Amino acid sequence: MADNERTQAYREKLRNGEFDLGWMQAKAEWGVKATPSKRGLTLNDINVGSYGVIPEEVPDSRCFAPRGADFNAAEMPSMGYSLNTRAEAWAENMGTLYEEAVARQWSSTRDIPWHTLQPLPKDIEHAMCQLCTFFTEVEFIAGDVPGWWLSQINAAYHETKLFMATQIMDEARHLEVFRKRALANGGGLGKCPPEVEEGLKYIFDLRSFPQMLARLHLFGEGRVLTLFRLGELIAQNEVEKTIFRLCAQDESRHLAFGCLQLRYLIEQDPDRIEEIQEALDIAEQRVLELGATPEQVEPLLILLGGGVDKMQEGMEKFAFIRKKTVQEYLQRCHSIGIDRQERCLLKEAKEITLL
Repeated sequence: MADNERTQAYREKLRNGEFDLGWMQAKAEWGVKATPSKRGLTLNDINVGSYGVIPEEVPDSRCFAPRGADFNAAEMPSMGYSLNTRAEAWAENMGTLYEEAVARQWSSTRDIPWHTLQPLPKDIEHAMCQLCTFFTEVEFIAGDVPGWWLSQINAAYHETKLFMATQIMDEARHLEVFRKRALANGGGLGKCPPEVEEGLKYIFDLRSFPQMLARLHLFGEGRVLTLFRLGELIAQNEVEKTIFRLCAQDESRHLAFGCLQLRYLIEQDPDRIEEIQEALDIAEQRVLELGATPEQVEPLLILLGGGVDKMQEGMEKFAFIRKKTVQEYLQRCHSIGIDRQERCLLKEAKEITLL
């Protein structure tokens, strides 16, 4: 790339022993000092003065310049960001959520008591390995999709970008830990049915950020979180209990992120509600069309019942899980400001009364 006139002139100055120092006259606010809180110096602590002003829109500032820095937007190259409004790309408490994510990182190598793992009956081991295969599939998409959207968010809303980076790391760790569990006890990876892949591909194909949040976070990760929280019913040992507990801890943050984003968008722009509803319509319809597969259902029945010969007993617990999953989903929809109960296509919704 050819040098522009400014850099050529500066090189000449340097050769003559002259300096510019014009950057010391930057228009950015100077002299503002952030005070650490009890937790240390957090993102919220440094949102002081003009640096804490979240712009409603940044149509001309599509560059990597950090919020509050001094720059001439007309001279900057466009980075091609598609999410350039506060309503779409920011929400209250993003900084707090990021700090929590950083503080609660864990290692699947170090923090799981792998040395305590003991052989399991063959049917139980098969079931757990098949379930771990499914979760590994899910975690691939849960990391890939936020990774794509991360590059679309304007740098002015860095709290959102930073949190999404932690989510990608979380999902990588989940993928890692479920793959490790499938291979750690004499089993192996199971089968991947096309129905699961079709359902996951739909999330990847969405090119609306609110619809992605609705489908991946509110609907998808919410359902997975219910399973993780019920890990005590599924787990056969301390290794699996620890895995489900730590993954649920992360998944709760991801779900909170999606709900915070959607709630803020709805508050700022209620006209986007139907866009969100349509994404949930399709998500529920996909669940009905693709249906239950033996690869998804039967491992749970074996683990819940305690063996292949006790799958009917597992059915009762499975029915409870299905109803709880829908109940929690509808409650989350209500919490972000949309009424989903009458519109919901899942039959369990008709049996649920929301407080």
